Amino acid sequence: MKKILIIFAFSLCFSGEVFSQNNLMNLFDNGPQQTIYTQASFKTTRIVLGQSVESPAKGDLIFVIQHHFGYINQGPYQFFGMDLATIRLGFEYGLTNWLQVGVGHSSFGKTYDGSLKAKILRQSTGKRVMPITLSYFGSVGINTLHPRVLAVNYYLSNRLTFLNQVLIARKFSPSLTLQLTPSLVHRNLVATSTNDNNVFAMGTGGRFKLSNHTTINLEYYYILSQQTAANYKNSLSIGFDIETGGHVFQLYVSNSEGIIGQNFIPGTTGNWLKGDILFGFNLTRTFVIKKPKQFDK
Repeated sequence: MKKILIIFAFSLCFSGEVFSQNNLMNLFDNGPQQTIYTQASFKTTRIVLGQSVESPAKGDLIFVIQHHFGYINQGPYQFFGMDLATIRLGFEYGLTNWLQVGVGHSSFGKTYDGSLKAKILRQSTGKRVMPITLSYFGSVGINTLHPRVLAVNYYLSNRLTFLNQVLIARKFSPSLTLQLTPSLVHRNLVATSTNDNNVFAMGTGGRFKLSNHTTINLEYYYILSQQTAANYKNSLSIGFDIETGGHVFQLYVSNSEGIIGQNFIPGTTGNWLKGDILFGFNLTRTFVIKKPKQFDK
């Protein structure tokens, strides 16, 4: 009996020690010490035509080629739109992991643009839980068409347009990301009194992952300003992304001729139901200009 009591007492002590150790481990398990940030909500800095919450990492330079043709319902004379083209060339550079600057030129209106994108919040789990990624995007564009094309010699200030957007995205799973994009376009000068100088719109978009290297993207901008909504169409674009190393190749169809937000959000005239659909592509290439410190020699 004495031996049994000793063994029982020893078992209680050992069990108590194990229980204490398990409680200590559970304390660490239930109190994460590291913040895990969500990666790759989208494959590139654009959903289709509009901006995504993604931006280049610090020291990375993204070269962007955006190109689309004319409406396919223009028939064989225009080779179903292939004889017509709109193109934009641009560069986007990561000053930090949260701040991007960019410049570009579009053949639509011969427009030069400069932009910045700042990541304010990042979706994360662990020590710091944040359900969304939130970024701000701002852009200024200048129309450089010759006065004889415009039929009037505009002042420089008359040629300026501005875009302000709040990008709110959540990656719900490895396959699904959705984004809301409240937008304000301001144009210093508009063609007629029936156009708004300030155009408010709500953008929505998302991507669905098909494989590790391909996704389907959908993007829609709903015009809230009444006068503009009465004269123009909402922009609708559907894209297919293919990632190949440092390249992302996006194929898409859309009813918007403009490429930058100042042009396509308030100025889309194409009607999907009437066949005003154009085919285009975006090609992005990332170059590492400045390596992270841990990789510096």
